[in-house]
Amino acid sequence: MKIAVCIKRVPDTEMRFTIAADAKSIDASGLKYEISTFDEYAVEAALRLNEAAGVGEVTVVGLGPAGLGELLRRALSMGADKAVHLTADDVPFDGMAIAQALAAELKDGGYDLVLFGRNATDTGNGTVGPMTAHLMGVPCVTAVTHLEVADGRGTAHREVEGATETVTFPLPAVLSVDEGLGRPRIPSLKGIMAAKKKPLEEKPAQLGPVRLVVDKLVPPPERAAGRIVGEGADAVPALVDLLRNEAKVL
Repeated sequence: MKIAVCIKRVPDTEMRFTIAADAKSIDASGLKYEISTFDEYAVEAALRLNEAAGVGEVTVVGLGPAGLGELLRRALSMGADKAVHLTADDVPFDGMAIAQALAAELKDGGYDLVLFGRNATDTGNGTVGPMTAHLMGVPCVTAVTHLEVADGRGTAHREVEGATETVTFPLPAVLSVDEGLGRPRIPSLKGIMAAKKKPLEEKPAQLGPVRLVVDKLVPPPERAAGRIVGEGADAVPALVDLLRNEAKVL
């Protein structure tokens, strides 16, 4: 199968973040970047599908600034065959603007599957995959935890509250991947060396109009200080009273 995987460059979520002076973005000084967590699951899913079939091609596609190239190389070192870097100085918050750029790149690529992560770990929106599917005019299944493909059709499982939903769909299709399809592999030294010779094409991103913007970022309020209501069994009545009448959780 011919599979495209769309990845996003996001700040390392284990770092401490501060709001920039414009109050609309994160201060980028000193930040480290990584592939969005669920996008790595999508890369792994694509590789496993083609390894099981014994044939196929995986292309990773990313939209972003120059630093994205390093992360595209990481996906190549995991086993992807080639990469496309849609260059843009800034990645807008507007999912449709991004989807238009991705759809313009993907629609004529002859891909059987286009995979996204369930959502991006920086915004958590989960909108770009479905919007790209709409612009391409193909079926979309989100938050996939199990996937089988045969004879031009796919069967996907989605975990919903208290149950598993099974969906069938024709190819080509766009899917967003959850973590159930397998943990991402760690690139081997051989894979890292091979990635240096794999093709990575750069071209300007054809972003759509940006209609959705971040107006303001505000840090969460400081937590109130804890309270000690007593010690031992004698404190239980007071604690129950507070939980019932103040916190209202009982």
